[in-house]
Amino acid sequence: MTLNKTNLSAITSSEVQKPGTEVFDLPEKVLQFGTGVLLRGLPDYFIDKANRQGMFNGRVVVVKSTDSGGVDAFETQDGLYTLCVRGIDRGQKVEENIICSAISRVLSAKQQWNEILQCAHNPELQIIVSNTTEVGITLVEEDIRQQPPASFPAKLLAFLYERYKACNGSVEGGMVIIPTELIVGNGNRLADIVLTLARYNKLEDGFTAWLKAANTFCNSLVDRIVPGKPAAEARQKIENDLGYTDELLIMGEVYRLWAIEGDDKVKKILSFAPADSGVIIAPDIEMYRELKLRLLNGTHTLSCGLAFLSGFDIVKDAMEDRVFGQFVHDLMLKEIASAIPAKVDAREAEQFGLQVLDRFRNPFIKHQWISITMQYTSKIKMRVVPVLKKYVADRNAVPKHIALGFAAYLLFMKAVQKEGNVYQGQWKGKTYPINDDKAGYFFDQWKKYEADELVQQVLSDTGLWDADLSALPGFVLAVQTHLRALMKEAPVSLIAGLQ
Repeated sequence: MTLNKTNLSAITSSEVQKPGTEVFDLPEKVLQFGTGVLLRGLPDYFIDKANRQGMFNGRVVVVKSTDSGGVDAFETQDGLYTLCVRGIDRGQKVEENIICSAISRVLSAKQQWNEILQCAHNPELQIIVSNTTEVGITLVEEDIRQQPPASFPAKLLAFLYERYKACNGSVEGGMVIIPTELIVGNGNRLADIVLTLARYNKLEDGFTAWLKAANTFCNSLVDRIVPGKPAAEARQKIENDLGYTDELLIMGEVYRLWAIEGDDKVKKILSFAPADSGVIIAPDIEMYRELKLRLLNGTHTLSCGLAFLSGFDIVKDAMEDRVFGQFVHDLMLKEIASAIPAKVDAREAEQFGLQVLDRFRNPFIKHQWISITMQYTSKIKMRVVPVLKKYVADRNAVPKHIALGFAAYLLFMKAVQKEGNVYQGQWKGKTYPINDDKAGYFFDQWKKYEADELVQQVLSDTGLWDADLSALPGFVLAVQTHLRALMKEAPVSLIAGLQ
C-alpha cells in the first residue's frame, strides 16, 4: 500500500502520527523553492505541526527548480511523506514517525512556470522559503522574462514582479522571504542580488520602491541533521512496521532550530512559530549563530582529527568511549563555551551544549569523523581561532583541550604522498585522504621541518590565520608537547592525562 490521501484511512499502525483529512482543504500560504530533505525535515515539519494544532492553517506549494527528475513521487503520494525522528533527548532515546502533510503540490519550474507565477495572485500566500544550496544565492545577470529564468534569484524576482502587478503595488501584497541557505546574512545577500537584478532588467521605479518597502528579507539560521532516506534494510523495516510504502520517507534527528531575524510583522505572518520551541523569531539571531558555530561546529572541528587518530570512525562511537566522551564534554563546556567571542548568556550556552552532546550520541546517525576533516584548515581558522584568542586573553592561560585538538590537526595534516590532486596521510598503516585547500602547504612544511619547528612555523604564519598564534603565551609549547606525544603514544592515553 502506497502512502497517499486515499489510503490514509487504511493506515492503522499506532506507531505513526497521521494528519486529519481537513488539512487538505487548507489554503496555500507558502511558496517554497526546493524539494530537499532539509526543507521537508525542518520548515515543512514546523508548518505541519502548527496545522495539527490549528495555529497556521496553511500549506506549502513547492517549486522544483532542477531539470533532473520529475515530481512523480509527490504527485503519487499527494505531497505526503513520512518523517522518522530518531535521536537522544535529555538522555532518552526518541523514535517518532510523522506523516507530514504540509505540502499541497510540487510544480516543476521548467514545465509549469506559468502555474508558479499564477500563485502570485493568491492573496493568502505571504511567505517564501528557499534552500537552493549556497551556490543558489548567486548573481546571474539574466532576463527574468525567460520561461523560466535560470537562477533562483531571477526566479524569485520574476515571481515578486508578478506579485507586484497582481496586488497593484499594495503594501499588503508584500512577502516575507526567508532563505535557509547556509550563508551568513543570507537574507541580506539575497535582497541585494534581487535589487541588482531589478536594475539589470530595467524594472520600473515603482516596483523597486515596493520591493524595498513592502517585502521583508529575513536572515535565518537552520540546524537539524536530516540524512534523508535510511539504508534499504532500515527503510524496509520501517515500512513493514507502519504498513505502507513511502518513496519520500526521510529521517531526521530530534534537535531542530530555525532562527529567523524579524520584527512583530514577521511574527504575525509566521504564525506557525509558537507551535514549536525550535522556531525562534528575534531582532538579532547572532547569538544562535555563535552557539552553533562554536559549540557544535567548533567542537566537531577540534575533535575530528583526534578522534580519527584514536581509531574512531563514527562520532557516536567516540562519544560512547568514556575517556573520549569526557574530552568532548570538557572541551565544549569548560573551554569553548567560556570563550565565545560574542555576547552569549552562560546558561543558554550550557543548555545548547548539552543538546549538542545528545546529538553527538545519536545512535541513528552515522556521522563519519573523516568527513568532518574536509577543509580542516579553514574550519580551524573560522571556528576555533577566535575562541582560542579570547580564552588566552581572558585567562592568560592555555586551553589544554584546544591545544591537544590543534596538535592532532597538525598531525592529521601530515601528508605522505600525493595521488593525482589528492594528498594522503598515513596512520597505523592506514592511508586516508586529506581534503583541504592547504594540503600542499602542509605537505611542504612537514618535509622541511621536524615537529617542534613545524609548530613554530605554522602558528606564526599570519597568512594562514590572519593572526600570529605563536604570540599567544604558552600556546606553542603546549602544542609542541602534545604533538611530540601524539607521535609516540596512543592518543587516548594523552586524552586521559588531561582529566
